[in-house]
Amino acid sequence: MKFKKYITCQSCGMPLDKDAKIAGTEADGSLNEMYCSHCYENGKFTSPDISVIEMRELVTNKIIEMKLPKFMAKFLTRNTYKLKRWKVVEPVRPGEKNSKK
Repeated sequence: MKFKKYITCQSCGMPLDKDAKIAGTEADGSLNEMYCSHCYENGKFTSPDISVIEMRELVTNKIIEMKLPKFMAKFLTRNTYKLKRWKVVEPVRPGEKNSKK
């Protein structure tokens, strides 16, 4: 396999070298170097409607299930919003209207 451009999944933040299936897959069956197999299969996100907040919560809970302390889980997921999948979404502050129409 060729060198991966990304070290972590750009949706959930999981280290790609920990993915049992190596990476997510495109519709043609080829590997996607940006996302893990839990987040991306057959050219689509496995949870297309999940928000960045929900993803962070899901991953935090999974890390806690793995017996890591809660403070460590929160530390490891603190930058979820900076991953490529979530950077395309501009955050809207409370009281502001989204400028996109």
